[in-house]
Amino acid sequence: MAACGRRTRPKLLFFLFGATLLGCLIFLKHNSGESPAANRRQTPVEERDLLRDEDLKKPVYEKPPLDLNALGELGRAVKLNLNKEEAKKQELSISKHQINVYVSDKVSLHRRLPERWNPLCKKLKYDYRTLPTTSVVIAFYNEAWSTLLRTVHSVLETSPEKEIVLVDDYSDRAHLKEPLENYISNLRKVRLVRATKREGLVRARLLGASITTGDVLTFLDCHCECHEGWLEPLLHRIKEEPSAVVCPVIDVIDWNTFQYLGNPGEPQIGGFDWRLVFTWHSVPDYEQKRRRSPTDVIRSPTMAGGLFAVSKNYFHYLGTYDTGMEVWGGENLEFSFRIWQCGGSLEIHPCSHVGHVFPNKAPYSRSKALANSVRAAEVWMEDYKDLFYHRNPSARLEAYGDVTERIRLKERLGCKSFKWFLENIYPDIHVPEDRPGMFGMFQNRGKANYCFDYNPVDEHVVAGQRVILYPCHGMGQNQFFEYSTDGEIRYNTREPAGCVAGDNVSTYLTVQLCRKWGQPVPVDQKFVLKKDGHLFHLSSQKCVQAIDNTDNGGPAPSLQTCSDSLHQKWFFQERL
Repeated sequence: MAACGRRTRPKLLFFLFGATLLGCLIFLKHNSGESPAANRRQTPVEERDLLRDEDLKKPVYEKPPLDLNALGELGRAVKLNLNKEEAKKQELSISKHQINVYVSDKVSLHRRLPERWNPLCKKLKYDYRTLPTTSVVIAFYNEAWSTLLRTVHSVLETSPEKEIVLVDDYSDRAHLKEPLENYISNLRKVRLVRATKREGLVRARLLGASITTGDVLTFLDCHCECHEGWLEPLLHRIKEEPSAVVCPVIDVIDWNTFQYLGNPGEPQIGGFDWRLVFTWHSVPDYEQKRRRSPTDVIRSPTMAGGLFAVSKNYFHYLGTYDTGMEVWGGENLEFSFRIWQCGGSLEIHPCSHVGHVFPNKAPYSRSKALANSVRAAEVWMEDYKDLFYHRNPSARLEAYGDVTERIRLKERLGCKSFKWFLENIYPDIHVPEDRPGMFGMFQNRGKANYCFDYNPVDEHVVAGQRVILYPCHGMGQNQFFEYSTDGEIRYNTREPAGCVAGDNVSTYLTVQLCRKWGQPVPVDQKFVLKKDGHLFHLSSQKCVQAIDNTDNGGPAPSLQTCSDSLHQKWFFQERL
């Protein structure tokens, strides 16, 4: 055996030398940048190609087993019997976040939601291999721990593989520093980027978008919960139409009990009023007729702004966000106008549902919201911007910055006019006449410096309250009225517009919904404003008079027998 070994040693040494040389050549080739595809980092599409079809549908993480006894499970309301100390902690959490974080902290970060989509949505099939990839961008500022992380887990546990980019907009609360970093370091597909100064929603979202890898940008607010199958419909629609900006149906999560209040019925679409405040309203008949199925997208004039998906390429083509806007407020309407006027479409997908906690009130200042609205008006509304300024006189004084580049963008993209938008996209909105001398504060000559004033308890319910008299303040809003050519006294600051109506029994004036387009003016809403200042109510054949002694103790306009009293003489004044 020893002799046999000695005879083969030269051959063995030659073999080992050759193998070593070959290994060196392979190593050098591997490090020269010419390595085969298997040895380089794979793209998301290549990774997807290696997976089986059933694996492509799986979320990043599976939800833990259902616990029906857990608080808030399946979207149930959480109602606690608290002692004095616990109630104090709850109130403290509400005052700090304008959300009942005390309750939120007791709800699982992984809770399941009730099914709130149309049953037909379950039958939709998607080709997961050809769906565009997406990055979910979630910006936050001083958000509560449980609401933020429930949002993150909800995304990870309800939709296929994707990345989440968390953007910290310069928060100063300790739990959002190292504890958050440590927590997300254990989560796949989640990255955190921090702003070095307070940027506001617009620029914070752009910071997050700048480091994304997906084909589609999906923006979510930081206190959301995603319904099963929420993401696929958005991506599929953008695959069909890359110029579509698609929003999920936004279901309400109660800020106090965390009850999930989603509705499987027809969703509402977005609009606005002439203060440039976003509004919700029902889907009009012409849009219902355009759709062939309950699962078809619904075109919406505007979006709420917090939740939507857009092709990254198309987002950049449209000019991303207007970075001259501060904090938040107004950016949603500006982007909505731009989408429609510049050739895109804004849609709501009825098969995509995301729950959203609407805080009791804004947890931080929105002092820049009016300036943001001015930027939107100056760039996109042309002469119609005067309707906005009439209802917001103080907006003329806002420092809104330079919009030159945004106007150039509008010209470069060949965008359509706001008149086109109103006629083709939002024909339902009433366009005020605002004739000179027939709009503004409606002031009484006998009771000097007192004006019509209407301030409903619920700003979402225009009709039903009484018109009062209040010292004229010149700020528009609840003291803005318009006299139409059809004899209506329109309270059209909000949408839908309200019209002043006379009550022959109580004699006081109330605001009721105005007639719909094409319908006659109801007789109790018809007035004649005479040249001498009398406001004559046709139905009662009486005149409107300012009186002091009303049944609720304050001054109000009332229907009285006509006389020459200055308390029956009225005039419009645009501003103080």
